[in-house]
Amino acid sequence: MENNEQKYNINDLTFITNDENGNLKDRFRSLVKDTRFFDVLVGYFYTSGFYEIYEQLENTEKIRILIGISTNQETYNVINRVKSHKEIKDEIGEEIKNELEDSENSLEVEKGLIRFTQWIKEGKLEIRAYPDEKIHSKLYIMTFNENDRDLGRVITGSSNFTKSGLVDNLEFNVELKNSSDHAFAQEKFDELWEKSIELSEKYLETIENETWIKNDITPYELYLKFLYEYFKEDINEDYSLDEKYRPEGFKKLKYQEDAVINAKKIVEEYGGVFLSDVVGLGKTFMGTMLSQEIAGRTLVLAPPHLIDEHNKGSWENAFKNFGFRAKDYKCYSIGMLDKIIDKNLHQNFDVVLIDEAHRFRTEDTATYAKLAQITRGKKVILVTATPYNNSPKDLLAQIKLFQTPRQSTIPNLPDLESFFGNLEGKLRGLDRRDDKQEYLAITTENSKKIRDKVLKYLMVRRTRKEIQEYYGDDLKKQKMSFPTVADPKPILYELDENENKVFFETIETIVKDFKYARYTPFLYKKGDIGSDEQRQQNMRKFMKMLLIKRLESSFHAFRMSLGRFIKSYEQFIEEYKAGNVYVSKKHSQKVFEYLESGNDEALDRLIDQDKVEKHASTDFEDNFFTDLESDLNILKKVESLWKDITRDPKILAFRDKLAQEESFKKGKSIIFTESRETAEYLVEHLEEFFPGEVIYFSGESSQNEREIVMDNFDANADNVKNDYKILITTDVLSEGANLHQANLIINYDIPWNPTRVMQRVGRINRVDTNHEKIYTYTFFPSETGNEEIKLRELAEAKVQAFISLLGADAKLLTENEVPEGHSLFNLLLSKDLIEGEDNTEES
Repeated sequence: MENNEQKYNINDLTFITNDENGNLKDRFRSLVKDTRFFDVLVGYFYTSGFYEIYEQLENTEKIRILIGISTNQETYNVINRVKSHKEIKDEIGEEIKNELEDSENSLEVEKGLIRFTQWIKEGKLEIRAYPDEKIHSKLYIMTFNENDRDLGRVITGSSNFTKSGLVDNLEFNVELKNSSDHAFAQEKFDELWEKSIELSEKYLETIENETWIKNDITPYELYLKFLYEYFKEDINEDYSLDEKYRPEGFKKLKYQEDAVINAKKIVEEYGGVFLSDVVGLGKTFMGTMLSQEIAGRTLVLAPPHLIDEHNKGSWENAFKNFGFRAKDYKCYSIGMLDKIIDKNLHQNFDVVLIDEAHRFRTEDTATYAKLAQITRGKKVILVTATPYNNSPKDLLAQIKLFQTPRQSTIPNLPDLESFFGNLEGKLRGLDRRDDKQEYLAITTENSKKIRDKVLKYLMVRRTRKEIQEYYGDDLKKQKMSFPTVADPKPILYELDENENKVFFETIETIVKDFKYARYTPFLYKKGDIGSDEQRQQNMRKFMKMLLIKRLESSFHAFRMSLGRFIKSYEQFIEEYKAGNVYVSKKHSQKVFEYLESGNDEALDRLIDQDKVEKHASTDFEDNFFTDLESDLNILKKVESLWKDITRDPKILAFRDKLAQEESFKKGKSIIFTESRETAEYLVEHLEEFFPGEVIYFSGESSQNEREIVMDNFDANADNVKNDYKILITTDVLSEGANLHQANLIINYDIPWNPTRVMQRVGRINRVDTNHEKIYTYTFFPSETGNEEIKLRELAEAKVQAFISLLGADAKLLTENEVPEGHSLFNLLLSKDLIEGEDNTEES
């Protein structure tokens, strides 16, 4: 058998197939520009076919289009079902409207349609339908002018007069050039034309009076058209959740369901979404329902207590309660990323849900790199009420978990790296306090750009004010409401003359004289230390701030930290004399991460650990030992300064406030501190005010102690109790715990990460609380300490930057804040609006 070598010349072919050898549209454009009469007999006719070649028909004298089956199969069925020509025309009119509604919105289409109607009016174009027999023929007859190359051409085959038939579909058509073929085709066409139903006027009437091309459109109709075109993807969607399993007694809140609908759309469009409603609105339920809506298996990554079955509000319990089968999901602690990667477990999942996603806002950490590996190619749900902390790049790091930064699919923003880099550059070199006004102005401007260009596409975030405004009626029906949040109040304390002197001298010493040599050994190592130098400089800064923060937290915590520092230095120096220096890069990196996240409890434990590498003392410069001894002497000097300090003005100010303020006497209170030692100290000193009513909880507390706390402070606990009035805790309870039996939060010290304040208040500011009003008190650092680390200004600037970017429910630190709501939630998704209920009266 001969092989399939090409034995023809493409240029000689009369076949037209819409492939690389040529399409029917191009052939028509070549032929019809010289055509005097153009007759068309097709089964299907769409004006899309006319748009493709109308410019080449400008010089054509007459165009006749005869539809065999009609505009589509449905209309053919109509023609065969009804007898009246009027009924036929009415049905075809509906099909014309439907076609134009679905047509492409472009200038070319509009120009073609205007020309289409103009030629009908001039009599140049006629359209008819043949009602009596089902005609499958596709016939195009072109008659040339006299004295042209020949009489004309006939093209017949499989292509209908549609864009698909002319260009898109693979077709088989043949071009006939013989005059006898032309004459035969013309004769048969004329016979059918005489028996057909006239449709030209119906086309004209429908297009000009019942479609978007009509000339008498009012400004209001144009406005409605604009709104429809802008929002049509949202409006035309089926805005309802799949009716999947819901726990018994679960309240179907419209604000939660609408959030899930919007989040699903975002995930499908961009590969990921921020679920960032303010704390206390039920993001665990929303995330679980969203996982039901997205096809595939879900991997949940969260802090350990948020996946613990003993925690009633954990993801593990939520997924079980919502009817997920064991094979459809798996919950892992964020501390198990290594195990997930080593065993390739992430490959079994299609969706990755990350709770407290703000923990991954820094790209240059090992945990972020592992998470990025796990999320690669997956759909990502980021659950966090506080995605922003220090800088715009906090958001970029999280977005990069599901978007390619230099090939973004966000409209008009392909290069996210450059966008966020430019915003960072505007803040570079500014001091939050010395340049406060300029800093806040640029932050506000940056925030607007981030909201308008990025977050409106990727984030679902509503404040309580917005929920109340747009879903208030639904909340009333469910007998639910939000509490009023009182303006935050400061608690200030004063140092006496001796205390102030010691305090000031301590600050000056640990800032100016103390070298922190024990914590920065690589700065003294012989040879080039490369990138270790910057890390060690950062360590020095962090350890200095740790000491100052301890001093601001409580005199007791500072003394305890001072004692640990002295003991650590003495041990280190003894080992140095023995010829050994122990250091640990891994230890240092953990310190950075804990300091950045504000996890002071874990930091204290790390400092006490001894997982190190061994180096020889001779590997270090001689001034290393000199600075170590100098530091130890400074620590002992500071320790001696504090021996004569017997009073604690901070705890005294607190006691006075407890005795004076009515809000302290009513209800239950939660006292947050970053220092475990401060927390233990507070328990001891508050027992005399509230004997037997104070309970303490930290990261070292047992599961049984946690259950006691939940019973006494979670209003939804299975076994609600009233044994304790005050809970003293570290930030281990600032995430993922409902504590809304209480109605008062006390920040005994300002967190290094001030968004912790938002998380803390969110423990009691919940939609299902029984309290009508909640309160917040914050201790502020003395001016002496604040002068060095600017903690108050830093916290206020960070909070204001957060509010500018994402909005907040209420003031968090001071009465001078101006909380704003920035709705990143598309209100057209609200079923109220879609169903015609007007909830925008005050918007």
